[in-house]
Amino acid sequence: MSKKILILDDSEDILEVMKDVLEMEGYEIEILNYTDDICKSAMAFNADLVILDYILFGINGGELCHILKTNPLTAHIPVVMVSAYPRVLESLGNYGSDAFVAKPFSLADIVSTVKECLLKAGDIEHSLN
Repeated sequence: MSKKILILDDSEDILEVMKDVLEMEGYEIEILNYTDDICKSAMAFNADLVILDYILFGINGGELCHILKTNPLTAHIPVVMVSAYPRVLESLGNYGSDAFVAKPFSLADIVSTVKECLLKAGDIEHSLN
């Protein structure tokens, strides 16, 4: 069964490129340019990983990451933050994200980061059983 990745970004172009590349890698992708409840969106899709843009219309993606990571129902889901402003994350912290990829990014960077985060999450799940 393929892993499910939820991507939240306010750029349609970035959403489509990431969707295409990750689908070619065998992942099932859900893209959103907005959500009023990140935990509900992640749980409804049964996401194995979430990719969040740091700067979104009207909300800080870091706050969404924090919400995911502090909710007991979604805290286990790896979160990859992406941003064209890496210094913002350096100064404000990573909000509990599992990885960070700076924009502009290579598609190989996104794929390898996703694989690494899913592998780590899988290792944790296997060690719990």
